[in-house]
Amino acid sequence: MRIDIITVVPDILTSPFEVSILKRAIEKGLVEIHLHNLRDYVTDNYKQIDDYQFGGGAGMVMMIEPIDKCIANLKSQRDYDDVIYMTPDGARFDQKTANAISLKENLIILCGHYKGVDQRVRDHFITKEISIGDYVLSGGELAAAIVCDAVIRLIPGVLGNETSALTDSFQDDLLAPPVYTRPADYKGWKVPEVLTSGNFPKIETWREDQSYERTKKLRPDLLGEE
Repeated sequence: MRIDIITVVPDILTSPFEVSILKRAIEKGLVEIHLHNLRDYVTDNYKQIDDYQFGGGAGMVMMIEPIDKCIANLKSQRDYDDVIYMTPDGARFDQKTANAISLKENLIILCGHYKGVDQRVRDHFITKEISIGDYVLSGGELAAAIVCDAVIRLIPGVLGNETSALTDSFQDDLLAPPVYTRPADYKGWKVPEVLTSGNFPKIETWREDQSYERTKKLRPDLLGEE
């Protein structure tokens, strides 16, 4: 997979890809991450990529021309499955969306900034709009990093255990069950006996029951309940 991220502040996006699982995925050649500074696509001395909005109002707007030039340059080199815009008013990002995106080959992610982008960018270039929640960030960079993290870990070969991602919360609309590790008894707080029984069918049933009960208690909306 190749992900091209268009941003006004690329420095924000360097560290997430230089550590842990994402770094190893890049080193293995399972994913390529390329950051593109939008200011490289303007010709004026001030490197201006935003302007006042027509009709007045507070906040600056990202201009269409540098975004058009950047996307056109990328598309001249390869085909892209999606051009994603990170925006608070996009579709809510969830595990199903991450699963679907992980099957793509080439992606462009545009990080919003200021008051947002000229609407014509959204009308003519964007194929998918994503929000990570009902709140506003200073820019779409951190949201883009979250999406990349959620997607990349699903690519085969990224995680050491191929089944690990499949048992995460939300994969089957249920929260993950409780997990424990050694010691089995700590200050009198004991691990459920079933987990140390060696009876794996019984353990699996316990985990399924726990997933359902945790979901019912903490996220009943996932079960269609309120």
